[in-house]
Amino acid sequence: MSLSSHLQELKKKHQTLSNAVEEAQRAPGIDDLRIADLKKQKLRLKEEITRLTVTQ
Repeated sequence: MSLSSHLQELKKKHQTLSNAVEEAQRAPGIDDLRIADLKKQKLRLKEEITRLTVTQ
């Protein structure tokens, strides 16, 4: 897999998580820990994207 396609895949996953966080925040009764976990996953992806973009 090329770096470019890997970055695109990471960005797609980041957007999917972003949508999931927004949806979870609107849903009643969603556990705050679940939202925090989604946000942590999203942050990890963002950091990986940044790291790969800077080294490019």
